[in-house]
Amino acid sequence: MTKHRIFTTSFASVYPHYINKAEKKGKTKEEVDLIIRWLTGYSQNSLEEHLNKRSDFETFFDQAPQLNPNVSKITGVICGYRVEDIEDELMQKIRYLDKLIDELARGKKMESILRK
Repeated sequence: MTKHRIFTTSFASVYPHYINKAEKKGKTKEEVDLIIRWLTGYSQNSLEEHLNKRSDFETFFDQAPQLNPNVSKITGVICGYRVEDIEDELMQKIRYLDKLIDELARGKKMESILRK
């Protein structure tokens, strides 16, 4: 079985799109980074290392220190799929991130996005 194309896509190539989506709605790169760090457990330095190394999504999530224990609270539809029902673990993690960035761009409060 072949891997989905997004798995081998460089995280650094998609990252600017996350930033752009947020900034179009008056949000900041720092808020995007906060969301990514919350989800993955990366420090800012380790996040930047992965961006510089151009790690693919599979490597980026495989090497994440710890997925946030509150990810089960991330629910809803992204790209036509309910994130809580996605069976492929890596795809689900990628869609969790997409969902959180969408919530930021829609103006949701950070406390709500970070499931506090």
